[in-house]
Amino acid sequence: MTARIVSIGTAVPATRIRQDDVRALFAAQDGVDRLTRRRIQAVFDASAIEQRHTVLTDLASPPGPRAAGVPAFVDAEGRLLSPTTATRNDLYIATAPALSAEAAREALRDGCIEPSAVTHVVTVSCTGLFAPGPDYRLVRDLGLSPTVERCHLGFIGCAAALPALRVATALAGTRADAVVLVVCTELCSLHVRASADPQQIVAASVFADGAAAAIVTANPAVGRAGGLDLERFGSALTDEGETDMVWTIGDNGFEMVLSAEVPRIIGREIQGAVARFLGDDGEPAVWAVHPGGRSVLDRVETGLGLGPDALAASRGVLRDFGNMSSATILFILAALLRDDAVGDGARVAGLAFGPGLTVESALMTRRRVAEPADDQIALALAASA
Repeated sequence: MTARIVSIGTAVPATRIRQDDVRALFAAQDGVDRLTRRRIQAVFDASAIEQRHTVLTDLASPPGPRAAGVPAFVDAEGRLLSPTTATRNDLYIATAPALSAEAAREALRDGCIEPSAVTHVVTVSCTGLFAPGPDYRLVRDLGLSPTVERCHLGFIGCAAALPALRVATALAGTRADAVVLVVCTELCSLHVRASADPQQIVAASVFADGAAAAIVTANPAVGRAGGLDLERFGSALTDEGETDMVWTIGDNGFEMVLSAEVPRIIGREIQGAVARFLGDDGEPAVWAVHPGGRSVLDRVETGLGLGPDALAASRGVLRDFGNMSSATILFILAALLRDDAVGDGARVAGLAFGPGLTVESALMTRRRVAEPADDQIALALAASA
């Protein structure tokens, strides 16, 4: 039997920040010269992001109240502070589990699946670390069976949701009753910093916080009918890019290297990578592409010769939520599941890009359940009267 995504739930922190306000905050930092200010203006304006969400209430305009014990990331004069990595990670431990559980509960509710049915948990994150970790917390917070089998994919970066779905698909085939809960949670804003480095400015302009959960099973009798059939997956390393997208741990947060070469490398490599993955399957009807940034989407669109609306779902998520690292592709798939224009049998290609540079791919098929016609509904009501 083919494994499928039954449902997807999403969650974001309550604090919403507008791109214009964050741009003004970074441009007003001490020591920002005219050239850096112009660079900040240009990078933020070119991001195609209107708003994002964050666990850092300090970043809002005006700043929101901080919960007891939460450290300051911006001082009273509007200067960005530089907390230690331990301080940032403590806030991850305090806030990530609740966001994970919120997304998971929505996925379970939308999929008409009881928590007791979950047999496996796969968690994903690259923005914080602790043990017992997010997988353990989900078992406790959702009241799952203590015998649930768990695994965690850590520090894979923006591409990690597709490998997580690949793992879930394999697990779904191990037993007839398997129901796999996949949860991606990223708090990218915890690692914000003031910097004149162009790469750090780019990172500050796109990254955001969010969580997304997917329910995967190969049992057609479990949960709501329909969803996304998970046909197959692919993974490829590009010939270059090992030093152009890098995620490391520093003394004052996790440090992202995101060079201007990343979109250009993707643009050069994407056609060959996708052609090798699709083989004789032909071009899919729908694309779900991780929006590492607007320039990445532009390069994918050009490299694959796509029409101007082909990446509308990806651009919409980027506009409204920013780049939430691994969770982002699930936000896009959730939007496609809600889109009535994506018909039954439509082939969906998922693409995500991670450090390395790595290209992760997935081929899916949309499955819809036919809605009963009005006369069928009338007959059913009459029969039950």
